[in-house]
Amino acid sequence: IWKKALAQIVELACYGKGTVLVLGESGTGKELVAKLIHDLDPRLDKEDLVLLDCSTVVPELFGSEFFGHEKGAYTNAVGMRDGAFALANHGTLFLDEIGELPLSLQAALLRVIQEGTYKRVGGNLWKKTDFRLVSATHRPLEKFVDQGKFRQDLFYRMTDLVVHLPPLRERRLDIPALTKHFIAQLSSASEPPRLGPYLKQYLMTRAYPGNIRELRQLIQRLLSRHAGEGPLTLGHLSESERGELTQEELSWQGEGFTQAIRHALTQGVGLKEIKKIAGDIAIQLAIEDAEEHLPTAASRLDVSERLVQSWWKEREGGNS
Repeated sequence: IWKKALAQIVELACYGKGTVLVLGESGTGKELVAKLIHDLDPRLDKEDLVLLDCSTVVPELFGSEFFGHEKGAYTNAVGMRDGAFALANHGTLFLDEIGELPLSLQAALLRVIQEGTYKRVGGNLWKKTDFRLVSATHRPLEKFVDQGKFRQDLFYRMTDLVVHLPPLRERRLDIPALTKHFIAQLSSASEPPRLGPYLKQYLMTRAYPGNIRELRQLIQRLLSRHAGEGPLTLGHLSESERGELTQEELSWQGEGFTQAIRHALTQGVGLKEIKKIAGDIAIQLAIEDAEEHLPTAASRLDVSERLVQSWWKEREGGNS
């Protein structure tokens, strides 16, 4: 799911100028997608990426945040101020939580997208702006359209591409790679610590309501408690997190494992393929943990070294 979404993002960012709507739960990486689209945008006159979280803007200041204002437009408007439309000119405007935008401002945004012009609050002069619009929300915008809470014409103008970012519970096999990335990114040690096997198991089965953002914050907390040269272990969890550990979370046959198989079955994957994929993953993880020392990996898997060597040779041959 994630690779397909990423391919769509890269294609539109590099070869198109269309609007993008990013859908996903909190913490799934919507802002990172906006930054990726902006970074890949090939425009020669490209300016800045401007981020505006619609859920944090005070309703009375919505107009000023988007359009800017002239001196004296408000009681406290002691000077002229540029809004998001001006700041994003020749760049990218990322509107996070666009589902929180009031209907009156939805109409104004649609007009700016269509005509490329706007006026500052309290001003009389029309200003020009040209930006790529990337929007994001965790709200069900299509239902909002049906309920009259979101303008249908604006919805169609901002959805040349709709990208769905899956929650972390639907991409648990990515957790080891994400964890390795965050450890390398956040560790101050010259050689970042490895994960102990029980902690790795815990990370794979843990619930992540905050998705990837929550995983990153957890890794940061683990590293803050790590000292010395040993691996990261369950002992580096906070007392409250250790107290929440259950046998279910520590069991490899826990809910995460069950959900992965259920997801495969709903997609029509048969038992033979499930067994093969599970076996491939087990061998791959064992080889990674053994730092590509195949005899150690075979011992851990309780299989012959010849089987592991054959699997490794076939994989390396396919990657060459």
